[in-house]
Amino acid sequence: MEEKLSTHDFYYDLPKELIAQTPLEPRDSSRLMILNKKTGAVEHKHFYDVIEYLNPGDCLVLNDSRVLPARLYGVKEDTGAKVEFLLLTHRESDVWEVLTGPGKRAKPGTRFVFGDGLLHAEILEIIEGGNRLAQFHYEGNFYEILDQIGQMPLPHYITEELKDKERYQNVYSKEIGSAAAPTAGLHFTPELLERIREKGVKVAFVTLHVGLGTFRPVTVEKITEHKMHSEHYSISKETADAINETKRSGGRVIAVGTTSCRTLESIVQKEGCIRESSGWTDIFIYPGYTFRALDCLVTNFHLPESTLIMLVSALAGYEHTMKAYRTAVEEKYRFFSFGDAMLIQ
Repeated sequence: MEEKLSTHDFYYDLPKELIAQTPLEPRDSSRLMILNKKTGAVEHKHFYDVIEYLNPGDCLVLNDSRVLPARLYGVKEDTGAKVEFLLLTHRESDVWEVLTGPGKRAKPGTRFVFGDGLLHAEILEIIEGGNRLAQFHYEGNFYEILDQIGQMPLPHYITEELKDKERYQNVYSKEIGSAAAPTAGLHFTPELLERIREKGVKVAFVTLHVGLGTFRPVTVEKITEHKMHSEHYSISKETADAINETKRSGGRVIAVGTTSCRTLESIVQKEGCIRESSGWTDIFIYPGYTFRALDCLVTNFHLPESTLIMLVSALAGYEHTMKAYRTAVEEKYRFFSFGDAMLIQ
């Protein structure tokens, strides 16, 4: 079955009103679907109940990447024509790969001004796929300037303005570099994490800087022909040791989010085991994949026909996953980045 799945097999009908536009308060008050990957059985809980499903000796792995306020609005230096930049990947020193709109204004050699002159940029070249390499000029600290003038790069399906930038960051986010939030972690509060630790569950961190390729639709019919984007990851010795100790003692490794999942599976694939390392990954996980690092996954509800729903199907099984999604629609769960969560165990 799995080998014959096409992109359209991962389609489901989602009423627009179920796409969450704003985050809930408090963070852990969202709903939580528990999905048994062996039987397909589901339970309906709240996210603060997740602690009931974690056992002493388990290891919860979170992605501590922090989102850049990467959306910049500025003007063309000579004409004053408006332009929008989206920072994608830091290449070297002050050179970034950026997405520009409208693209025709961003020819090599063109200069732009942002934040009334706090930030200047010059287009160096147009690269494959139409993105640009831009050299930035400024005085002071680049990231502090971004905090001042940049906007959060919310996904296109969120049309309401975000009042508090921190609500698109995880409470444990630390390493700056993502173009989108690893949103499964948005449900955790410091208090919930503390209670989880007190229960005897290890809490460990990896870093994977999320690229906008996360939202790129799968446009090929055969999923095996889809090309994944590359993202940078790193894992510390401390985290590697915590995961290995968990495995040795018979505990479960529970990844929070598809980014943590892809990081762990990439490391095992490249290194043969979990150990301190860093690099780039373009791993694509879809039904038929054999998981070697994680046992369970906390994740949000993903877009139809996306690589993320394919990853979920690889862990929970295709039939179980699609049935769970149909149930989530019937039960009016909130979907996507600011939506509800699922624990696959």
